[in-house]
Amino acid sequence: MISEQELLHRIALSLLPNVGPVIARALYQHCGSAEAVFREKKSLLTKIPGVGTKRIKKAFSTPVMDQAEKELHFTQKHKVLPLFFTDANYPKRLVQCPDAPVLLYYRGQADLNEGRFVAVVGTRSATPYGEEMTKLLVEGLKEENVTIVSGLAYGIDITAHEAALKHALPTIGVTAHGMDRIYPHLHRNTAGRMMKHGGLLTEYPSGTNPDRENFPTRNRIVAGMCDAIVVVEASGKGGALITADLAQGYNRDVFAFPGRTTDVFSRGCNDYIRENKAALITSADDLLWMMGWTDDKVKAKAALQTSLFVDLNPDEEVVVKIIRENGETGIDMISATSGLSFSKLASTLLQLEFKGVLRLLPGKRYSL
Repeated sequence: MISEQELLHRIALSLLPNVGPVIARALYQHCGSAEAVFREKKSLLTKIPGVGTKRIKKAFSTPVMDQAEKELHFTQKHKVLPLFFTDANYPKRLVQCPDAPVLLYYRGQADLNEGRFVAVVGTRSATPYGEEMTKLLVEGLKEENVTIVSGLAYGIDITAHEAALKHALPTIGVTAHGMDRIYPHLHRNTAGRMMKHGGLLTEYPSGTNPDRENFPTRNRIVAGMCDAIVVVEASGKGGALITADLAQGYNRDVFAFPGRTTDVFSRGCNDYIRENKAALITSADDLLWMMGWTDDKVKAKAALQTSLFVDLNPDEEVVVKIIRENGETGIDMISATSGLSFSKLASTLLQLEFKGVLRLLPGKRYSL
């Protein structure tokens, strides 16, 4: 259990101007505690790689302790849990990301590390098709110990949260503002239910407005704390695709629902699928299968269907056997295990894709 003084200084560390998550971690790790950062000689802090004199001068020229004390009082009064990046209950997936916040604020009941986490994101202008796909996706995950993560925004986000609540799945809303408000205000009731069956998470202290620049920054938390990200509907640009790009950078699995080529809000999904930035899914079963979360009966059935309905040559059988035994597999591992030359392997993988046996995933990985 940390002291109140250390907690106060952890909040203060997260508030230092011109000090982002990477530098804040470096300061903490160099000094051994947040309190020690503020007691250390500034001349010594400037010698930490990547820090420098200008940064330290600007960071400590602004008094932050008063704001930190105010924030500490707020968290205690409103039962907000500050999560520092070294805490055991800080999201373990997120902490692996180099730009993860050093401090998060959390209100809720869900364990941020238990089970599987899937982000469901998309346009704020969801169509009936997008809403229906979101509801079916979440419903299909209800037996699989999945926590649904999204951004509490209009459209796909709120549809995913409400579907999770309907099917008794925990759901986390990552916000772009402080814990003293809910945006959009229309989602206040849903947010209240989420805090009892999931939670709300933010890196922003109380008093922070949902300013435009906060949303892309918020999206890295959504991407980083999940095992997989599903884009349901997205136009050619926007927050959902920013989240997908961030997820790829964090080595997360990205999936997308396809749509008609004439639909504006399927354009982003279709582009990502075509460019192999996202794997195509049409249902929760597709997601579960690609993630290796299906049970043995489903796997056995799929293996039986492959052997019954697809004629495979010996090289193809070797590759299918490797992926069946290992689940989602990278091309380097397939090459090393199969003994096939690279040119032969490339041809075999392509033929298996044409036959509908294999699916190419981001990062040159394959699944059945």
